[in-house]
Amino acid sequence: MSKLAEFKALEAQLAAQLKQLDELKNDDGLKREIEFEEKLRKLMAEYGVGLRNIVDLLDPQARASASVSVSGVRGQRRQRQVKVYKNPETGEVVETKGGNHKVLKAWKEQYGAASVEGWLQ
Repeated sequence: MSKLAEFKALEAQLAAQLKQLDELKNDDGLKREIEFEEKLRKLMAEYGVGLRNIVDLLDPQARASASVSVSGVRGQRRQRQVKVYKNPETGEVVETKGGNHKVLKAWKEQYGAASVEGWLQ
């Protein structure tokens, strides 16, 4: 892209963003939100209260449930299922919950992973 084309594209983007900014400046909803935030910050400064304290006041269970949900996620992980593989040549049976089994790895090296997965009972 030439410098002139790039300049014109950026200029058009800037004009569109300036138009959008003007529309937001005249939006009554935005004005109300700004006014509310200013009043809230003045009250917080007046009483020496932070945002976390306000959240705790308004919804005391929000932080408690957030900390429980984070720590509770680990305990709710489902158990791995036992997989049983039977070697059709030797008749040997391997039971495992994961793929890190010594005999299973040896079989996969010797016979190939696709064929060993076919031995799943």
